[in-house]
Amino acid sequence: MAPAPTRGTFRFDKYMAVMQVLRESGYALTEHAPPPMPRRWLEAVHCPTYVEEVFTASVPQKKERRIGFPVTPHISQRVQHTNGGTWLAAQLAKTHGYAANSAAGSHHALHDTGAGYCVFNDLAVAANRLIAEGDADRVLIVDLDVHQGDGTASLTAARDDIFTLSLHAEKNFPVRKARSNLDVPLADGVDDDGYLEALEKHLPGVIDTFAPDLVLYQAGVDVHGDDKLGRLALTDSGLERRDELVIGEVRKRGLPVASALGGGYGADPLEVAGRHARSMLACARTNARFADGSASGKTYAIG
Repeated sequence: MAPAPTRGTFRFDKYMAVMQVLRESGYALTEHAPPPMPRRWLEAVHCPTYVEEVFTASVPQKKERRIGFPVTPHISQRVQHTNGGTWLAAQLAKTHGYAANSAAGSHHALHDTGAGYCVFNDLAVAANRLIAEGDADRVLIVDLDVHQGDGTASLTAARDDIFTLSLHAEKNFPVRKARSNLDVPLADGVDDDGYLEALEKHLPGVIDTFAPDLVLYQAGVDVHGDDKLGRLALTDSGLERRDELVIGEVRKRGLPVASALGGGYGADPLEVAGRHARSMLACARTNARFADGSASGKTYAIG
């Protein structure tokens, strides 16, 4: 945890609340503290000048306004570790079937700037590193945040070994969408059944056609009907069914899947944290149903 910046509206306190809810859930879990993502792997995806600005906490105000908060030295350290967390979650998933990063999912960060509460794009950075180091040949990024993963889409657009699938509210942020490999824009107010129908229509075919070695799952809970920044209408039950569907489709094909926290917004950080924690637990319980998943039924929360 990093001290929250004195400026900006983003609620950093939800991250500690997520761990609190997980620890109090009674579900068996193992926590890992990730190493920071090495600078060269960040620079392989992001502009080295921008990486230097973040590392030295000298991000220009114009970029900080686009991010939504100032990049302090504490925030600089934090984002290096949260990016390392998504990569570590992927490594753990290869052994246990599923693992979760209890932060990150920073899918709006672009090549030379952050945006939308995102500093570095952990999904693109982790996917690039996994492929470059031979841990995977093809990575599928399933983005089910309410907002389109424009940064991830633009950073991986020229690659044929990374596929981006995005289901998102059509009229929500960002105004100008990037082009994912497959975008599924949803009308305002789509409910559980409508959302799951769209997901069932597209996800299995994408997995079978693209044939990834590993899946990164952007598990935003801002699709919930009570989310402050969402425009969809999923319930707690709908979120659980969504997560069970994603993990089930991936794991029944014998593929590892690592999730990142993604979006979730509201006045009560504990309420939002509860949605995130229940999402990770739903993923873990689904994974535990597969014989080659974690024998202990553990979920791996990367702080």
